[in-house]
Amino acid sequence: MREGKIIAAGMLEGIVTAAFGRHYEVTLTDGRVVIGIPRGKKSIYACGDRVTLGEVHGNEAPIHAHAPRRSLLYRSDPWKQKLIAANASQVVLVVATEPSFYPQLISRALVAAAHERLRSVIVLNKCDLTAGLAAARAELAPFAALGLPIVELSALTDASPLKPWLHGQESVLVGQSGMGKSTLVNALLPNAAAATQEISTALDSGKHTTTHTRLYFLPDGGGALIDSPGLQAFGLAHLTRGEIELGFAEFLPHLGQCRFRDCRHENEPDCAIKAAVDRGEIDARRLAHFVAIAREAEAARAHRSG
Repeated sequence: MREGKIIAAGMLEGIVTAAFGRHYEVTLTDGRVVIGIPRGKKSIYACGDRVTLGEVHGNEAPIHAHAPRRSLLYRSDPWKQKLIAANASQVVLVVATEPSFYPQLISRALVAAAHERLRSVIVLNKCDLTAGLAAARAELAPFAALGLPIVELSALTDASPLKPWLHGQESVLVGQSGMGKSTLVNALLPNAAAATQEISTALDSGKHTTTHTRLYFLPDGGGALIDSPGLQAFGLAHLTRGEIELGFAEFLPHLGQCRFRDCRHENEPDCAIKAAVDRGEIDARRLAHFVAIAREAEAARAHRSG
């Protein structure tokens, strides 16, 4: 993770370990930490990017370019895109027994992960709060049926069940505010000092505690963990309907079997996906997620082109 080299006279190599808008914390190969400043008006870098920089002045250096990425996880809406993490190998979706979580956001993140060929793991946090445990498991049942690993734990008492899933991976934590991602980071890396806050019970949602994305190196060369800000939306305006279909793993055996090649899996006759729902092979909730996501993405693209 930390290996690198000076690639040319006056040029340095490093990894983006935190993103603050248009400024980036970059850990250089010699262990120094500097503030990287991108050239131009656009911020095209993400936490996890391997970058080349120019000469350091004070504690700042210009970022010249990033190395080719293995993956880029991001979300988008009709107006902009938000980079989440570069070069991740795995998405860890964090939900909790309370506050309530939004299952469709899980489906959205799974589509984005599948598009980048990332492995996905779901963490059900706060399992010590047993009053909401059964309801949370019921909401996760469609994802468990896909064979997705669901790791149950309480980050406040014992985060060790997640450790085997993180080893050797570059993982990015994704989830709504209040799910306990920062608490999970603190439990896994006691020196991380990630901020935590109490849940706003009146709003049934968490307060934003992570205001920037940060990468932590796991001990003994065991990989890396990227903590991203809590989110309430995960737009997929950059994906076509066909690309979204491919992110629903249970759809794959049935694609191409509908009567109409451009079937939307809504009201069309002889739809193979709806027939699979009727047979119990696809959860109706997942089809509802697909329809909502695909409609939104189409509307976003129409807005952009208009």
